[in-house]
Amino acid sequence: MKTLCNSKETSCLKFGKKTHIMGILNLTPDSFYDGGKYFSPDHAIKKAIKLQSEGADILDIGAESSRPGSDTISIDEEKERLIPVMNALKESINIPVSIDSSRSEVIESAIKTGMICMINDIYACRRDEKIIDIVADSGLYIVIMHMQNSPRTMQNNPMYDNVIDSILSFFQERIDLFRKRGIKENQIILDPGLGFGKRLEDNISIIKNIDRFRSFGYPVLLGPSRKSFIGAITGSEPEERLCGTAAVISNVARHGVDIIRVHDVKEMNDVIKITKALEYNEH
Repeated sequence: MKTLCNSKETSCLKFGKKTHIMGILNLTPDSFYDGGKYFSPDHAIKKAIKLQSEGADILDIGAESSRPGSDTISIDEEKERLIPVMNALKESINIPVSIDSSRSEVIESAIKTGMICMINDIYACRRDEKIIDIVADSGLYIVIMHMQNSPRTMQNNPMYDNVIDSILSFFQERIDLFRKRGIKENQIILDPGLGFGKRLEDNISIIKNIDRFRSFGYPVLLGPSRKSFIGAITGSEPEERLCGTAAVISNVARHGVDIIRVHDVKEMNDVIKITKALEYNEH
């Protein structure tokens, strides 16, 4: 049983028993769904408290948008958005905190707040390899996410011979490198990267073959929340993709995904509860 604790040792995640909910807190003006809603520190703190009260097991905080076509921001701007909120959350929440960042300088500043237990790097340390050493030295968890190209270009005609084999090969290469650089097996979490350089058929294939990503023996994270592939199927805008997200969550929860990253914590918490009740209730 793998266990994840935050730095204050007030809450733990035990992988293998349930599907954990990662609540999204975007401190950005331009994220595809909730950009600008929680840009001010006061609104962000209130949102974090709400996500915890709705049943979030972990809070994922990011300050740089990764929506398709998004531009990068400076390291200083990312820290200015992120660090004050993380410091303010010390007295507000008691669930583990993940930082959604791909730059070592930002991550080092976040570590100094004493709040984070996980690094959720969409580049899997390819943008800044120094993060590998930070993970090895700190003992923090690291999410290895698959993405073709970068957020700015990832949806410019992505192509695969076989998307599942490509992701599995990428995971193996990253795992081998991370282990060689001193990261322990119990620090690694895998995310196949729904929507990150993927066509509709690629996203569908990932969901249908989610069990294959468990073959490495590491926890698996999935982030389908309100993404464009749901809209491509239903013809709906991000604001109307709650039910589509719920359908995906119910499916992957049945297949033992360890963490789901979502905007709508209360609703997806209900989906998981009902899915599990139907799965295990003998009557």
